[in-house]
Amino acid sequence: MRIDKFLKISRLVKRRTVAKEMADQGRIKVNDRVVKSSYMVKIGDVIEVGYGSRQVKAKVLEIRETTKKNEASELYELVD
Repeated sequence: MRIDKFLKISRLVKRRTVAKEMADQGRIKVNDRVVKSSYMVKIGDVIEVGYGSRQVKAKVLEIRETTKKNEASELYELVD
């Protein structure tokens, strides 16, 4: 699954278009490497998303095509 779609489905980013723009601006890293929106996410990847001055790190636990809002947090775990 593409990273922009994963970020939207996992609710780490509200909209896929926003996730795509963030990736194209270099604000998304996977395993400490800047990636484009077409990057294919794998289980075990550590995604780092930059929201202005705040950074969120999350480890991918599961990949699903769709998810309900209350189940979205099961797709990842936050990492320090």
